[in-house]
Amino acid sequence: MGQPSSEAAVGAVREERRPRRIPAPAVATLSKVPEATALFWIVKVLTTGMGETASDYLGRVLGPVPAGALGLAGLVVALVVQFRTDRYRPWPYWSAIVMVSVFGTMAADVVHVIAGIPYALSAAAFTLTLAALLVGWHRSEGTLSIAGIHTRRRETFYWATVLATFALGTAVGDLTAGTLRIGYLASGFLFLALIAVPAVSRRFLGLNTVAAFWWAYILTRPLGASFADWMGVPTTRAGLGWGTGPVTLALLVPIVALVACLAIRHGRARD
Repeated sequence: MGQPSSEAAVGAVREERRPRRIPAPAVATLSKVPEATALFWIVKVLTTGMGETASDYLGRVLGPVPAGALGLAGLVVALVVQFRTDRYRPWPYWSAIVMVSVFGTMAADVVHVIAGIPYALSAAAFTLTLAALLVGWHRSEGTLSIAGIHTRRRETFYWATVLATFALGTAVGDLTAGTLRIGYLASGFLFLALIAVPAVSRRFLGLNTVAAFWWAYILTRPLGASFADWMGVPTTRAGLGWGTGPVTLALLVPIVALVACLAIRHGRARD
């Protein structure tokens, strides 16, 4: 057989030196945060509601300080497990989300109940905190996309931002339902309408995908919490009176079932 031509040899060398691009699915697996699918949003809203009622239930049974200490301990354990994973794994990730939801609610409630700070003021403070985190994250990493959460610094920014969104959402939900006297059910429908805005803006007005994601993500907290509160609070407060404990369990069951489905899908995708 003849020797390869000089042009073919040069082409082979260039091809060898050319940086190989990692396929999109492989890049996605590097992130420790799941893709924002419809199931992702359903589980997210359920966890926000469960975190609200679980926090209220523990605060009533144990007292605000012991409940807060328990919530903080659970959050630390969940985040340690999550940070030690090498990639996205459904059970550690969603366990951390649940504990962030519980403790984020406790943090907002402690600021109001114990410190006596009005929800309007705490909502403003949490808004500034969230804005500072987003600005710092973007300046540090050049992006706020969840598709590239694969370094310790990015993951730290991500979870700090998530915690701030839960605290902010709790304060805003209580502000509309209580301070502004809109009520829990009406507040739930209000946030249900508002959460449609980023989707519509993304589709028809060209809103940036990352901006639309975080806009919707922030609103999931008061959305889920408002409906959960409506189901749990007494009828004297315009609720259904089911109790925070039963509502917590009722929300926990579908969360566990859906995360199990996510875990099965994730396992099949890796095979």
